[in-house]
Amino acid sequence: MSELAKRTNLLDLPPAGAEEVLRSFMEQIGAPLYRARQVLRRLWVNPARSFDDMTELPADLRSKLAERFELPRLEVAVEQKSTDGTRKFLYRLHDKEAIETVAIPDGDRMTICISSQAGCALQCAFCATGAMGFTRNLAVHEIACQVRELKLLADPIRVTNIVFMGMGEPLMNWKAVEHVLTILNDLDGLGIGARHITVSTVGVLPGIVALGERPEQFRLAISIHAPTDALRRELMPINVKYPLADVIAAAKVFDRRVTFEYVMLGGVNDAVEHAMELARLARECKAFVNLIPLHPGGARGFSPSTPDRMKAFVRELKRQNVEVAIRKSRGMDISAACGQLRVERLGRRSPARPDKHGDVQVA
Repeated sequence: MSELAKRTNLLDLPPAGAEEVLRSFMEQIGAPLYRARQVLRRLWVNPARSFDDMTELPADLRSKLAERFELPRLEVAVEQKSTDGTRKFLYRLHDKEAIETVAIPDGDRMTICISSQAGCALQCAFCATGAMGFTRNLAVHEIACQVRELKLLADPIRVTNIVFMGMGEPLMNWKAVEHVLTILNDLDGLGIGARHITVSTVGVLPGIVALGERPEQFRLAISIHAPTDALRRELMPINVKYPLADVIAAAKVFDRRVTFEYVMLGGVNDAVEHAMELARLARECKAFVNLIPLHPGGARGFSPSTPDRMKAFVRELKRQNVEVAIRKSRGMDISAACGQLRVERLGRRSPARPDKHGDVQVA
């Protein structure tokens, strides 16, 4: 085993675990225990690029830390900036895989859209990520460091909100995502309030249950995209395993507010009749409906709904006493559709079927 392989990756550990490891290390080398807290703070709260940058520590301690631990970085391979202020980052990983992260400003809010997998196996018909195929789950640090790297920019990005709406299905990587949620929320981590962290899922039932069992008030968004099983199976193959009735039943027992994500596909799922069906589902679990204009970059043959169709859809939902909003289209002048930039740079792969890959981990 190489010396590098023996080192402990502190960024794969939740803050409490990292502190325990660091305290044990300080005891072993005879260093004051308060040094563990100093190092802990430089992991997430005031992140350091390397141990050498922790100049508040003695030089010999920094050297010993580098021998025992590692702080891996994500390489920014491409950065794009939209005229509306949206910024998209393509991160290169250690194995040459690539993932996307998007920073979306909106007044005082800065929402970061993060990825949980390299690619995606779910093959939703309208999604650029689904077209690229699935490679692997991301490790804890590969997810959380998408935010950490933004704090390390020359002009740091101050993050207020996190959404797991980037590449991949987060609840099919629950073993990592559950630790990432702790890092994002912990005051010794990134310190983002739980109500400002949203996990988006196509409806992976074991993961919804596991998320609901967390004591923190994390938010849940469910990608519905069609109000009937027949249409949803056409658009989202995962509906065979997790049909709408089961997804809605899980949302009903989730003890926090649920959002329905619904991408508007012209002539496919945007009729008034679809709105009536969607309203019925939303009322069952008191869900808020977030309508998403289709980003042409991820369309794969679909067309966006016309403004008139969207207005009629919204009117029907409101008539049925369902709260609804239309998500602002952002980054239209860059490759901002989820997975689009990665596909442009790395090309497509043969997609894996949702039930035919070995790296999916549900709760």
